[in-house]
Amino acid sequence: MADTIHLVKLCVGAEKVEDLLDWQENPRAKGPDGLPRHVTRMWPKRADQVLDGGSLYWVFKGLVLCRQPILRLDPVDRGDGINRCGIVLDPEVVRVAATPKRPFQGWRYLQPGDAPRDLPKGRAAQEPLPPQLENALAEIGVL
Repeated sequence: MADTIHLVKLCVGAEKVEDLLDWQENPRAKGPDGLPRHVTRMWPKRADQVLDGGSLYWVFKGLVLCRQPILRLDPVDRGDGINRCGIVLDPEVVRVAATPKRPFQGWRYLQPGDAPRDLPKGRAAQEPLPPQLENALAEIGVL
């Protein structure tokens, strides 16, 4: 039995979770089955662990703010001879405690013990804090 592992990825071009949600409504962000997916050049070597309950944690402006459960990994062929990985995501976005994350390229593995905790469902409906304040509070461990 595989041990679950998560992925963490910068949400490039988005400043807040709502930007990700708006993008994922776009047909270009969906696979043939209508589910949101993120296409990347690299295929996770630890795919069995990722598919054993893993999520994709999204980083916005230096903070991990949400996650989406990973449903499957699909091969994506864009006709250029490069085999890509389509990370197919659950359309439900789960807000997590704001957690600082330094910039990086691509995606990284995230151990379950290092993953931010999920926020209660009602917290997502509250007015978000300004990103600078949220980042400062997360750095000192308040959020």
